[in-house]
Amino acid sequence: MPALPFDIVVFDLDGTLADTAPDLAGALAHMLSRLGRPELTLDAVRTMIGNGVRALVRRALRATGGADEILEEEGHALFLAHYGAHLCIGTKPYPGTEQALDALAESGAALAVCTNKPEAFARALIAQLGWESRFAAIVGGDSLAARKPDPAPLHEAIARAGGGRAVLVGDSVTDAATARAAGVPFVVVRFGYSDRPVEDLGADAVVDSFAGLTDALADL
Repeated sequence: MPALPFDIVVFDLDGTLADTAPDLAGALAHMLSRLGRPELTLDAVRTMIGNGVRALVRRALRATGGADEILEEEGHALFLAHYGAHLCIGTKPYPGTEQALDALAESGAALAVCTNKPEAFARALIAQLGWESRFAAIVGGDSLAARKPDPAPLHEAIARAGGGRAVLVGDSVTDAATARAAGVPFVVVRFGYSDRPVEDLGADAVVDSFAGLTDALADL
């Protein structure tokens, strides 16, 4: 494979490494049912993912009738309890994910995850996908006082992975803003959960599939 100009490749998780929407939608359906709300379609849920669990719960409640802080807290607790027990039922890696991770590791790059998913959930999901040994660092949305798009979690993931020249691979405007704030290059995947055309995110490269990731990184 071509030589990479990066020591560390940091990945977002939901919508980037794996399609987690089916299980997130399942947890939202459980929450909404318990609260007497209508279920959301999977496509609708995909547009709501990003910025962490609280934001997802808030968006789902607003889309089905609105909510005050008390109801949001109740919904948040219902969501967490269900999702924690059903992290990897319908979740699947995107095609070519593992082959791309293998190729990057063989090139000598360290791999890391920087996600707004709670760290415990991120670690549990990565373990259930069989990826525990692949990542030098995993930073979640509650690992620090700040979360993406604040650059602190990305800086922390880079530091935990050993430091050096890094790139962020993600799928959303949140990831784009994080990379920009951190001063690192950004590669966006076309197949994720972006709520707008990926060409509008100002990425340094756009990849249609993981088959094109290593070449895109080498060209940066």
